[in-house]
Amino acid sequence: MKKEFNKLTVMGLGYIGLPTAAVFAARKIQVCGVDVNKSAVETINRGEIHIVEPELDMVVHATVSEGYLKASLSPEPADAFIIAVPTPFKEGNDPDLSYIEAATKAIAPVLKKGDLVVLESTSPVGATEHMAKGIAEFRKDLRIPTENRSTGNFDIFIAHCPERVLPGQVMRELVENDRIIGGMTQDCAEKAKELYEVFVHGDCLLTDVRTAEMAKLTENAFRDVNIAFANELSMIADKLDIDVWELISLANKHPRVDILQPGCGVGGHCIAVDPWFIVSKTPDLARITRMAREVNDAKPEWVLKKVDEMLTNISAKSSDENTVVSKVACYGLAFKPDIDDLRESPALGITTTLAKKYPESVMVVEPNISEVPHSLKGKVTLVDFDYALKNADINVILVDHKEFIKSADRLRQVSNIIDTRGIL
Repeated sequence: MKKEFNKLTVMGLGYIGLPTAAVFAARKIQVCGVDVNKSAVETINRGEIHIVEPELDMVVHATVSEGYLKASLSPEPADAFIIAVPTPFKEGNDPDLSYIEAATKAIAPVLKKGDLVVLESTSPVGATEHMAKGIAEFRKDLRIPTENRSTGNFDIFIAHCPERVLPGQVMRELVENDRIIGGMTQDCAEKAKELYEVFVHGDCLLTDVRTAEMAKLTENAFRDVNIAFANELSMIADKLDIDVWELISLANKHPRVDILQPGCGVGGHCIAVDPWFIVSKTPDLARITRMAREVNDAKPEWVLKKVDEMLTNISAKSSDENTVVSKVACYGLAFKPDIDDLRESPALGITTTLAKKYPESVMVVEPNISEVPHSLKGKVTLVDFDYALKNADINVILVDHKEFIKSADRLRQVSNIIDTRGIL
C-alpha cells in the first residue's frame, strides 16, 4: 500500500464493515474498526466474530493476533476512512441517513489534510454529497468537495464505493468482484482506486458519486423486479393448479429467459431496501420499481393465508372438541440460505405473525442461530429438525438451508407441508 495509506479507520463492524476491515488488515495495514456495539468491539478484540460469515473468523483471529486489526468505540486519526454503517428506511419508506450522519460527525474532528473518506453504505442518490456537506460544516478549516463532479483543489478526498457481495461468500467476493468507485472529483476517484487496489483483484471502475450510488441501487432493483415476477407467477400458478417450479424450469429452457426462483418474500438489507431509495427520489417515474416492491412485500401475507387455510382444514376434519391446538413448525428465519442474517427477513416476519395469531403453537428450526431474536423470545420454541418433524402438524419451509435440502426425502414423508422454496 502506498505510504499515504498506512492506517485505515472503518466505521461500522457489521456484515460489510468487519470483512472489509479484515481484508485490509490481512494486507498488513493498521486498521481501527469502530462500532457503537460494545459487545461486538470486545468480541473482535478477543480475535472472535459476532456474525456468521465463512472464513471471516480465521482472518479476524489472525489479524487481531498480529496487531493489524483492533476494534474501538471511537474513531482514531487515519489516512483513509471507510463508512460502512446501516442505511435503513423510515416510516413511509424514506431513507434514514442518521447512521451516516452520526459516523460523519464522529470522524470529522480527526480528519487532516490529504485524508480520504469513502462511503460504502448503500445509499440513495445524493447521500455522498450529503455526507460531504456534513464534513464541511464540522470542519470549516478544510476545503471539502461538496458537489458531484466538483472542480478545483481540495484538502479532503471523498468517494462512494458500494459493496457488491453475497452474504456467505463475502470474503471471496470482496477480493474477486469488480468495484464501482465514484469520486466527488476525478482526483477523489483515483485516490479511492489506490486504496481498493490493495486487495481487489477485479477491475476498479471509475465514475462520479451519483452514478456509483445509482449503479448499486439499479443492480438490486433489477433483481427485485425479477423476483417479483417469480413470486407473482407462484401465486398465479397456485390459483391455476400448476407446479410453479416445473413451470419456471420449462420456461427457462428458452435461450433468452432467465426467471429467478420464488420464495416467501424478499429480505436482507439490499434487495428489500434499495429499490425504495430509487422510489424516494423519483416517485412519479419509478413505477415498475415500486410495483415490484409491493408484490414482494405482499408475498408473506399470501403465505400466511395458506397456513390459515391449512389450519382451518385440519380443525374441520377433527370431531374432537378437546383437540390440542395444531403445532406449526417454521423452517428458517434468515433472509437467505445458510447465514444468520435476519435483517428485513420475510421468514422472520411470517413467523412473528404466526406467533401472535397462534400463541404457544409455533416452533422454529433455524440451524444458524443459538437463540431466537428478542421479538420472538417467549413466543416460539427453537427446536431441532428432528423434533419439529415429529411434533408439528403443519410444516412451513421458509428458507432453503442446506440442512433442509439434505433432508428433503424426510420432509416429503410428512403431510400438511407448505414449501415456499421448492425444496420438494
